[in-house]
Amino acid sequence: MDHGRYDYSPIIDREPLRLPDGSRVAVWVVPNIEHFHFDRPGTAIAPVTANLSPDVLNYGWRDFGVRVGVWRLLDVLVRHSIPATVALNSDVCQHYPRIVEATRALGWEHMGHGRTNSEWLNGLPQEQERKLINQVIDTIAKATGSRPRGWLSPSLTESPHTPDLLAEAGISYVADWANDEQPYPMTVRQGSLLSMPYSIEINDMAVFLGGNGSGEEFTQRIVDQFDALYEDGQTSGRIMAIGLHPFLIGHGFRIRYLDKALAHIRSRHDVWLASGGEIADWYRSR
Repeated sequence: MDHGRYDYSPIIDREPLRLPDGSRVAVWVVPNIEHFHFDRPGTAIAPVTANLSPDVLNYGWRDFGVRVGVWRLLDVLVRHSIPATVALNSDVCQHYPRIVEATRALGWEHMGHGRTNSEWLNGLPQEQERKLINQVIDTIAKATGSRPRGWLSPSLTESPHTPDLLAEAGISYVADWANDEQPYPMTVRQGSLLSMPYSIEINDMAVFLGGNGSGEEFTQRIVDQFDALYEDGQTSGRIMAIGLHPFLIGHGFRIRYLDKALAHIRSRHDVWLASGGEIADWYRSR
């Protein structure tokens, strides 16, 4: 079955994209700030206990992110003047308001990331999913003072109705479909919705957890991707996403490698450091 959400569009056949101020690459950095239930399975470093309830080993490992790791991550991003776009579980607003207070004070954008990473959208009845999406949007709006404009589903999971429900709720862009280096419009029942380039591989989850990689490998992956997009962007602008999770990148033995990668990006001219909403606004204004 075909999803019917967009047409095939080879990038070599598109009109060149001209980013603001002659930039070659727009870089948006996405810290995933999440809450996990104590009595449910979640992202795990030790599969041997992952199905236990409670799973203290893996829960504690994840909990490091909101207690310690996120503050290291904020320090590095601020040092490089990176305007992050936070993928925010709305339950974070209740359980870790200090984090929301800090990211709000920095003027960062907050996009919806579900209610908690202990529940996915896939398989939800349509009305239940609609209620959840609206609840997430309302909770984040109340806590941050701004309604989320973007959305990244927990574990990038969707139901067949998710894009329609997001557009219906006023979401401007979704980052679940990690299949391009430029934004594109999706087909929805009403309103409009952009697909925003996100990355499963330029992502600390893929390097440190999926591939058991080192900090050096993470730096090299970011630098190599950036350099390739910077070269391609001479002809047509590209969007580069960097996905981060505080319980992974926030350790002392890893954070310095993110610092090195961001320093490389900041050393180049013709780079637009942007939020998801800024990229969406620019694309629509064309």
